[in-house]
Amino acid sequence: MNHRYALPLLAVIGLALAVSTVIQGNQTTPLVEPAVHSAKVPFASYVAGAGMIEASTENIAIGTPVSGIVTAIYVMWGDRVNAGEPLFKIDDRDLQGQLPVAVAKVKESEATLAKTRNLLKIAEGLRIGSSISGVDLANRRFDVAINEAVLESAAAQVEQIKIEIERRTIRAPVTGSILQLKTRLGEFAQGGVLATPLMLLGDTKFLHLRVDIDENDAWRVRPGASALAYIRGNPDLNAPLQFERFEPYVIPKVSLTGQNTERTDTRVLQVIYSFDPAALPVYVGQQVDVFIEAPPIGGASTRAQPPSGNMP
Repeated sequence: MNHRYALPLLAVIGLALAVSTVIQGNQTTPLVEPAVHSAKVPFASYVAGAGMIEASTENIAIGTPVSGIVTAIYVMWGDRVNAGEPLFKIDDRDLQGQLPVAVAKVKESEATLAKTRNLLKIAEGLRIGSSISGVDLANRRFDVAINEAVLESAAAQVEQIKIEIERRTIRAPVTGSILQLKTRLGEFAQGGVLATPLMLLGDTKFLHLRVDIDENDAWRVRPGASALAYIRGNPDLNAPLQFERFEPYVIPKVSLTGQNTERTDTRVLQVIYSFDPAALPVYVGQQVDVFIEAPPIGGASTRAQPPSGNMP
């Protein structure tokens, strides 16, 4: 008897499950609030672009003119330095060893010059023809001139070594803050242009914002137009921007957002704005969203002047 009712019972259970699944599938999925709301742009017509925070002096990659071992580092991350202050030092023991030899050479040249000058003084007190010949007197004068040149050369050698020693101490080219420190004591610092600079320096008292504007929208951007920067992750944090200049050379876009509609062959016009660092809690190298008020495409003049004509 159990076998007689088993099959109908299973059919009823299956039908109930199917009805329950259909009912749940037809229910409206509740809307999930986005974690971050989009920025509310106050402009009716605008151009948008991604901006990169940088120092007002731009980010200066500090290098060394001479390769060598780093023997001293005088700064740390975030330190503010004045122009001319030392940043780090390259091993200069080879030059320090050459300096005493060069100084001794100067003293030797001074003694030799004093000797030849004394011989010339004696010769000039003698009667030419009877006590000394005219040729000997001229030769002594030539000896003095030669030794004077030798002394000047030895002194110049000392100054050259001192200058080379000074070059081993890398100093700040401008007043600014240490943004990045990528060298350590005992490491070999390679001279020339590096992919990762030894140090990154910039003046962060005022910050600049380098905005990439798609070449298709570049003609719509005006120097006096209002512009706002929004913090990514919190659109409630925003600040007005002050136009500084255009970079009049359009370059390939290197900062990609990863969107499927983004073309990698896009070229961009870079516009530089400034703002007070107290207005936004940002760091150098951080990306923000920028919106620039612009005329609508249908109503904009097609005879607008190029950006290069508005450069300050």
